[in-house]
Amino acid sequence: MKVLIVDDEEMIRGVLKEYVEFEGGTAFEASDGMQAVKLCRDNDFDIILMDVMMPKLDGFSAVKEIKKTKNIPVIMLSARGEEYDKLFGFEIGVDDYVTKPFSPKEVMARIHAVLKRGAQQEDDKDVVKFEGLTIDMVGRNVYVDGEKAELTPKEYEILFYFVKNKGIALTREKLLLDVWGFDFYGDDRTIDTHIKMLRSNLKQYRKFIVTLRGLGYKFEV
Repeated sequence: MKVLIVDDEEMIRGVLKEYVEFEGGTAFEASDGMQAVKLCRDNDFDIILMDVMMPKLDGFSAVKEIKKTKNIPVIMLSARGEEYDKLFGFEIGVDDYVTKPFSPKEVMARIHAVLKRGAQQEDDKDVVKFEGLTIDMVGRNVYVDGEKAELTPKEYEILFYFVKNKGIALTREKLLLDVWGFDFYGDDRTIDTHIKMLRSNLKQYRKFIVTLRGLGYKFEV
């Protein structure tokens, strides 16, 4: 989970960064809207926490500029709770709105809620594409740079499960439970063996399956 935190108050950025990193995410910081726009041009983020009132370029203007080229979920942070501000934010594509002062735990909960909604919307698509990797969720077909990949049924299940949980850290135990089921009596080596074969079939796009040492795996694009 890559989070861009945009706020002109260093203390707020520091607190939110600490909570993001505590949950295994990676936090990037910007102190004004112009800096945020520049960062989004050169990087891909899973979500943005954007303050409204900032020097150089306010949060709303920054969001409008970012949305021209990137479809990144945005949660606005503001000391102003007026209904007009919230409505305007939603009109320009903001996903949620948190009024200051706020609890960092609440912000994290809202981040997860927004990302979950986005994942569910993506799951509803028949075909998803990540660079040259194309996944037909209904037809159960996978293409690597246009060439069909020959996956075993279990490899399909693992890959589809990864896509449905994109950006979420998955323990080996959870993978065994959700993909293999309650009646499976294997061990962690089963997971590692299947993922090794899956990575081999995905060729250069094996990079999307990230190993989390001592924990499990994550599908990250």
